[in-house]
Amino acid sequence: MIKYDKYKSSGIDWLGDIPNDWEEKRVKNVFSFSKGLTITKKDLQDNGIYCVSYGEIHSKYSFEVNPDIPSLKCVDENYLITSNSSLLNRGDFVFSDTSEDIDGSGNFTYLNSDTRIFAGYHTIIAKPINVYNFRYLAYLLDSLKFRHQIRSKVAGIKVFSITQKLLKQLFVILPSNNEQTQIVNFLDTKTQAIDKKITLLTQKSNYYKEYRKSLINETVCKGLDKNVKLKDSGIDWIGQIPEHWDIVRLKSLGNIETSSVNKKIEENEGLIKLVNYTDVYGNSNKEIWNDDNYMVVSANIKQLQSKLLKKGDVLFTPSSETIEDIGVSAVVMENLNNTLYSYHLLRLRFSKNVFLNFKKYLFNNDFVQNYFSKSATGTTRKILGLSTYNNLLVIMPPTLKEQEAIATYLDQKTQTIDKIVFNINTQIQTLKELRKTLINDAVTGKIKVN
Repeated sequence: MIKYDKYKSSGIDWLGDIPNDWEEKRVKNVFSFSKGLTITKKDLQDNGIYCVSYGEIHSKYSFEVNPDIPSLKCVDENYLITSNSSLLNRGDFVFSDTSEDIDGSGNFTYLNSDTRIFAGYHTIIAKPINVYNFRYLAYLLDSLKFRHQIRSKVAGIKVFSITQKLLKQLFVILPSNNEQTQIVNFLDTKTQAIDKKITLLTQKSNYYKEYRKSLINETVCKGLDKNVKLKDSGIDWIGQIPEHWDIVRLKSLGNIETSSVNKKIEENEGLIKLVNYTDVYGNSNKEIWNDDNYMVVSANIKQLQSKLLKKGDVLFTPSSETIEDIGVSAVVMENLNNTLYSYHLLRLRFSKNVFLNFKKYLFNNDFVQNYFSKSATGTTRKILGLSTYNNLLVIMPPTLKEQEAIATYLDQKTQTIDKIVFNINTQIQTLKELRKTLINDAVTGKIKVN
């Protein structure tokens, strides 16, 4: 990459040297600031008012407001007149003033159209004072160096907040307007090419993920013998299954139980390790092993006797925010040392002999998920009761030999697919890092754009 002929000290430790003819300014000298609307998004929608809120800002991929999204368009002419201080013009920026993740602090969007849109609840409006290439400003504000400034100053523990005062004291560096345009043209071309590659790789990754699911669904429903005689399962979403296979209710396989072990340490109780909801829900290989990283809590003698996890147990997540991902399960692959399960999970302890690895696929497939999705109750959080689990119908090859063959086949196939997906996702992450570095180097003068 080409460097500039001369550099000078910026006088800012984290920034270092900048091109000789660039200037550094405080943000307060580049933007004027104001707050977005103070009423909630629901109140706005009840009155027919739509705006860009902190939710849209944090869910964005691009830092441009898309004027084709109906939920962002203002449709009430009277409100335009009475609240025009929160109305955005082309080139205006909107920051979210809160984030649950420190890396999300300073997330923003800007308006790149003449659509009339309001900045909504929990937002800060930044309007350029002078004539700048506002797309250059967008690249600059999204750069690693600028976000570093914010992260070094932002306050919070679980929620991280930024204020107008914080933003005003930050620094930006600005080349001439002509060079701003050159940098924007360069970055638009490069980032669009990178984004296209990321999109294609993401599609490829999603294809393999769907193929993995369909492979599991087909195998746990039909087995490995393509010439086997089939019979109607009697279950709409399952269809036909091998003639010699059984359909059984979960309650005939064993006993499913709740737990009373919470995430506290009480006096006069013994310390134990605890498998939590996230240890099951976020478990990609659906396996639970001994691990020193489990949460340490306390439990009484009765809990120690009845809630200890043993090889072959299956843990379920009986609640979720959506019906699409409720009822996730993982298999305990060995006897766990002094380890119990939390009250956010259910445990199935088998009374019948089922091949260990087959259990991973017996419950983690679309047929079981379909049943759980149909059976979940609740409004803000979806819940599955014990009776729902007990009445779950599962397809069972009758012999351990056939269960083992299916599990071994699926283990081999899914591990191969997982490696492919991992490699694709590594490429995607590398491209995303390249994109960030390219933007950062261009807007801080580390490279010269011709």
